Amino acid sequence: MALRVLIVDDDFINRKLLSTLLKKNPSVTEMIEAENGSDALDKLKKDQNIDLILLDIMMPVVDGIEFLKIFRSNMANSHIPVIVLSTDDTRKSEVFDNGANDFLRKPVKQDALNAKIAQWT
Repeated sequence: MALRVLIVDDDFINRKLLSTLLKKNPSVTEMIEAENGSDALDKLKKDQNIDLILLDIMMPVVDGIEFLKIFRSNMANSHIPVIVLSTDDTRKSEVFDNGANDFLRKPVKQDALNAKIAQWT
């Protein structure tokens, strides 16, 4: 399986760490990076072939919750699974209420990420 994953996180280091973890997963063939929810929405409008979204919550411009609201209500490819990544467990119910498929606590571990990828793709 050739998976294309969109990484949405305002922190450059977090994006690179996720890319490193994803490169170790043989199913993942490409990673696309977005710096915030607005950037991610633009990329999703231009690219209809993304298979999975890894989404941070706390970001400038458009945060993860606002991204979910817009993505799930307005996008043609809104069926794409979204896994939210956060250090903040207190917003877990909020992300699920707004359309997230799953949740992973940061720092993300390789085994947990691989299990979620297998589950949702």
